[in-house]
Amino acid sequence: MKLQDLIGELEQKHVKLIAVSKTKSVEEIRTVYNTGIRDFGENKVQELISKHEQLPDDIHWHLIGHLQTNKVKYIAPFVHIIHSVDSLKLLVEINKQAEKNNRIIDYLFQIHIAREETKFGLRVEECSHLLNDAQWTKLKHIRLRGLMAMASNTSDANQISEEFTRIRHYFMEVKQRFNQVTDNICFDELCIGMSSDYAIAIACGATMVRIGSLIFGSRNE
Repeated sequence: MKLQDLIGELEQKHVKLIAVSKTKSVEEIRTVYNTGIRDFGENKVQELISKHEQLPDDIHWHLIGHLQTNKVKYIAPFVHIIHSVDSLKLLVEINKQAEKNNRIIDYLFQIHIAREETKFGLRVEECSHLLNDAQWTKLKHIRLRGLMAMASNTSDANQISEEFTRIRHYFMEVKQRFNQVTDNICFDELCIGMSSDYAIAIACGATMVRIGSLIFGSRNE
């Protein structure tokens, strides 16, 4: 698929495209930037900082990988949105660093829906428990934008669809609860789908997809 065709397809369906640029060079990113894409996703803090320093200021940088609390301070001045929040401890630190930078930082809760075991991501019940925590409501320099989830690594489209449908139902449940925009909640993004399964994700209600190999080619190790 040509990049412009992909961009056109997603624009027609009102789905935001995040170009996953991890491991890609500044020159490769600049080439994609010149097509009009402004949202790029990185999974390592040091790589994100380096690319931010070398590329245009109007890029929206998305931190899509696991984030350690001791590294939040390095991206707090400029990160557009953090996709991988999975604990109250991390939220407290993001809020602290956002306040230092006089910013409100947007974030997504990472929800674990895949059958594979992973040490990152909240279970649905854990997310609900966190949303009920009074401490969470007091964090005024962060803004909850929605949920992020990754399906199982499988070629079974039915399984992927079932997992995405499940997270869509939970997304709608939370959205109904937070149906009014406030200073720290604007719950409108469901980030599911990658190069191999983005079409299924869109059919299941994705508002944001993260595409790497379809844009940049195979991953650089």
